[in-house]
Amino acid sequence: MRKQPDGKHSYKVTFEVPAEVEANQAQVCGEFNDWSATATPMTRRNDGSFAATVTLEAGQRYRYRYLVDGSRWENDWTADDYVANEFGGEDSVVEV
Repeated sequence: MRKQPDGKHSYKVTFEVPAEVEANQAQVCGEFNDWSATATPMTRRNDGSFAATVTLEAGQRYRYRYLVDGSRWENDWTADDYVANEFGGEDSVVEV
């Protein structure tokens, strides 16, 4: 994940799934898009990784996870933090 300022009150955050995940498709789902499995599709790069850039409000923490191939949830191991979720796992957290 990479963060760049986008004005005084927001950041452009690029979420990335590495090629090692071996996926055909990926989505980033989180509090910023109501955990939608279709709102933020990730683009496949030539090296097999995936990326999507989202503008987020500064001064906030957002939970998120990656939905891989429509059925497998993956965390972002470069996240700022992790918090337990109600499904017995953890969500990744980005702080902007």
